[in-house]
Amino acid sequence: MTGVPASAAGGPSGARRATGPASGGVTPASGRALAREARDTAPGDFGDGRARRDAPSPEEVRPAAPSSAQSSQGRAGTAEGQGSTRAPRGGKIAAAAVDQASVWNIANLLTMLRLLLVPAFVMLMLADGGYDPAWRSLAWAAFAVAMITDLFDGHLARTYNLVTDFGKIADPIADKAIMGAALICLSALGDLPWWVTGVILGRELGITLLRFLVIRYGVIPASRGGKLKTLTQGVAVGMYVLALTGWLATLRWWVMAAAVVLTVATGLDYVKQAIVLRSQGIAERKAALEETEE
Repeated sequence: MTGVPASAAGGPSGARRATGPASGGVTPASGRALAREARDTAPGDFGDGRARRDAPSPEEVRPAAPSSAQSSQGRAGTAEGQGSTRAPRGGKIAAAAVDQASVWNIANLLTMLRLLLVPAFVMLMLADGGYDPAWRSLAWAAFAVAMITDLFDGHLARTYNLVTDFGKIADPIADKAIMGAALICLSALGDLPWWVTGVILGRELGITLLRFLVIRYGVIPASRGGKLKTLTQGVAVGMYVLALTGWLATLRWWVMAAAVVLTVATGLDYVKQAIVLRSQGIAERKAALEETEE
């Protein structure tokens, strides 16, 4: 019995004592800690051990189920998105409808009224031979209403953004129609020389044609002289429509003379503006073409 080593005879305690020194001083607890650290720091799917240790658990990675409120908001957002994709088509239809409806605005209605007054004025002016003071007074009333609406429709269109393609075309036609009808009726009745009618109508038609010829280079703006010309013409023609006598008949002659002078002067000014506008437009196009070639 004395030959048995103490480590063997010591039983489990002896084994534990023998194991401790043999393993270089590493205890089981520290061994397990080292093994866990080695497993945690070993490279794997996350790139390094630290990433593996810090990676969230599957429960943390799994997304939370959306609530019913969020689902309804999502469906609403989807429907909203689909609606926004259809918006352009609906917007175009709505814009077309607005443009179509805008033709019937107050400015265009006044222009239409002025066009309707043209045949009414001619019938009143020529009624009963064209020399009845009562009929001439009614014709003057129709002419006055037409000239007043000419002042208001343009102002309303510009102030309230009621400018339409119909108005751009119909307004100058209505202006020339009522003035031309009055001048031709007066000359046909012998109240106004034909050369006066020819000068005024020739100027109006010529300037209108000139505007269309240079519109590719720009727009000739209406001048103060042109507005004064229109006002003077309206007053002069209105005085001739009425059956005036005495000093009023003399006064209307001078007013018509002023209207003719303004008609010719403003016509020449418009021609000058058209020439300058065309020259500037050609120069700008030439410069733009040279820049493109460079």
